[in-house]
Amino acid sequence: MDDREKAIISGASGCLGQATSVSLSAAGFDVLAPGKQELDVTSSDSIKAYLAEAGEVDLLVCNAGLTIDKPLARMTESDWSRVMDVNLKGAFLCAREVSRGMIKRRAGHIVFISSFSAIHPPAGQVNYATAKAALLGMMKSMAQELGPRNIRVNAILPGFLATRMTAELPDKVKQAALERHTLGRLNTPEAVGDFIAYLHQHLPHTSGQVFNLDSRIV
Repeated sequence: MDDREKAIISGASGCLGQATSVSLSAAGFDVLAPGKQELDVTSSDSIKAYLAEAGEVDLLVCNAGLTIDKPLARMTESDWSRVMDVNLKGAFLCAREVSRGMIKRRAGHIVFISSFSAIHPPAGQVNYATAKAALLGMMKSMAQELGPRNIRVNAILPGFLATRMTAELPDKVKQAALERHTLGRLNTPEAVGDFIAYLHQHLPHTSGQVFNLDSRIV
C-alpha cells in the first residue's frame, strides 16, 4: 500500500512546475504533474475528470500561469480574459474541486503561486497584476473558511525566476527587476520547489500567509 502524500501541481510543464515536481518527489510525495492537455484549469469538467482518476489529494499547488503584457490602451478584452481565466479562475476552480475531498477528510493544503506583481504592480501588467493580487484575497478568504476543517491555504511570491515565461519580458524589465534585489541575484525554481515541500511538511500550523521568496523589499 502506497502511504505517500499525494500532490497535484497545475501548470506542471513549465520551469517552476517541473522544479516543484522534482522537489516534492525528493521529499517523498506521490506527485501528479499534469500539463495543459491533461488538465485544463479553466474547465471545471476537465478538473473533475482528472480528480476522479487521481483520487485523494493532500497538497494542491496552483501554479498554472499566463502573461500577456501590453500598455493599457492596447490591451484587448481577450488579453484581459485569457490572463484572468488561467491565473485566477483556474486557481479558483482547482481549489474548489480539490477542497471538497479535503473537507471530507478534514485534512489538506492548498498553495497558490502568486507574484511580486500582486503587491508592486509594474506598468504594462494590468491584467496579470490584477489577477495575482486577487489571488491573495482569495487565499486569505479560503484560509478563514477552511481552517476550522484543518485545511491550510497559503500563497507564495516565487520571485523573478529564469523561466520561459519571464524570458519573454523585455530586457529593460528584467534588468530593472534585478536592480531591486538587495542580494543582487535572482531566485531559482528549485529553491521555490524546496520551500513548498518544507512549508507543507514542517510548518503544519501555518495558514493564510503570503511568502515572498526573493530579496526585494515588500
